Amino acid sequence: MVARPPVAVRIAPMTFEDLPAVHAIEKASFAVPWPSDAYRSELTTNRLASYIVARAEDAIVGFAGLWVMVDEAHVTTFAVDPRWRRRGVGERLLLALLDLAVARRAREATLEVRLSNMPARRLYEKYGFRPVGIRPRYYSDNGEDALIMTTEPLESSAVRDRLAALRAALDQRPIDPDEVPHEPPPGPEYRG
Repeated sequence: MVARPPVAVRIAPMTFEDLPAVHAIEKASFAVPWPSDAYRSELTTNRLASYIVARAEDAIVGFAGLWVMVDEAHVTTFAVDPRWRRRGVGERLLLALLDLAVARRAREATLEVRLSNMPARRLYEKYGFRPVGIRPRYYSDNGEDALIMTTEPLESSAVRDRLAALRAALDQRPIDPDEVPHEPPPGPEYRG
């Protein structure tokens, strides 16, 4: 038996052709997904926005976005296909967002996350986000509070060193092709 090469995850700008897959992941990931036309509007009219997708084996397996306002990059959305979680896709997306933030001269990055979403919080903390406040009753589906998280200055040597070390470790953790999900995507009844 010949060993198959690791699965490559490629990060690319989101396009209109990506929107059906993005919306499917959105519906599988969030209790209250963005409307189907929201990303089309963001891609065509919002000059502050940058949206990216993660592709593996020609399928979109995650997406993320940010707005850069003056000198702050605000992560607006972030989701990984539930079948692809815990394989480094989210880390690759987060690194790409932080790279975009630096390229667009953002001083820091910020985001909101549900207080109860411990896997996401741990990921953000790993990449240098720290809690700085609470937005009470931020989420419309259940009134849950959001934790506001922010990075140190992105150009600081501490942040650059942390991201370089995390990038190197991630590069050493390829995705085994035998672990790639081949079942159909979750239906609209799935709620992550």
